[in-house]
Amino acid sequence: MLDMKKRKTQLKKRLAELDVRLKDIEDQLDDAPNPDWGENAAEHEGDEVLESLGSSGLAEYRGIKAALQRIKDGTYGVCVKCGEDISPERLDLLPHTPFCKDCAKAN
Repeated sequence: MLDMKKRKTQLKKRLAELDVRLKDIEDQLDDAPNPDWGENAAEHEGDEVLESLGSSGLAEYRGIKAALQRIKDGTYGVCVKCGEDISPERLDLLPHTPFCKDCAKAN
């Protein structure tokens, strides 16, 4: 049996962490470019890494928001594709996953 209160707290904590991280990434990307060509090139490479981290963080952020909505709707822990229960072990590893192990493999 899933402890929804504990899971909701876990998801909200991770959401807050991501919010801080995403704002930090956005602030770094908004910094004015360095006028030195060599430094500018190195910063551009760093910006690409930051953008990638931001994209993956944003995807996780959206997944957590969706998981919180499923908790609210009473459908958390049920695969959105096949309707089977998602194993507690899988939810421990990926608390925001909308898919059971089999459906995740199929995607």
